[in-house]
Amino acid sequence: MNSKERRKHILELLNYSESPLKGNDIAEKLGVTRQIIVKDIAILRAAGNAIIATPEGYMSPKEEKNVVTRVVAIFHTVENIEEELKIIVSYGGIVKDVIVEHSLYGEIRCMLMIKTLYDVKNFIVKFKEYKAEPLSALTGGVHLHTIVTENEDIMKKIIHQLKLKGFLIN
Repeated sequence: MNSKERRKHILELLNYSESPLKGNDIAEKLGVTRQIIVKDIAILRAAGNAIIATPEGYMSPKEEKNVVTRVVAIFHTVENIEEELKIIVSYGGIVKDVIVEHSLYGEIRCMLMIKTLYDVKNFIVKFKEYKAEPLSALTGGVHLHTIVTENEDIMKKIIHQLKLKGFLIN
């Protein structure tokens, strides 16, 4: 398989997958190295293909129909990350991303795609394992999340709970 065929196959894998695919898994399936997959993904993105890199792997965004999407402003300490994420997913929300407004770089957005309590647990485990600083450390704890829900009632419940905990910035 040449590089053009491989990239076409990568797009097909991503388009038909319901969950993110790890670069190592794609590489193994195609008999190449992870570095080649990373390069292929970069080339596919540069060609205008919508490919999202999440902590769980690469994915092709699916069209969202009949959903409610809100960007909310949040403030909390690093100790409250897990609690904040659990509030959102426990009520049926998806934490699509985290965004900060940096004074030098402008908007910095990282895809999260946290949908379940299992996803929250994995994110926190990796966060601690990597001894990572949250993106919000760049802005003193202030950050944005794009939250997606099935309906307005679920969104209102999430917003209400975030307000009760003092996480939501008005």
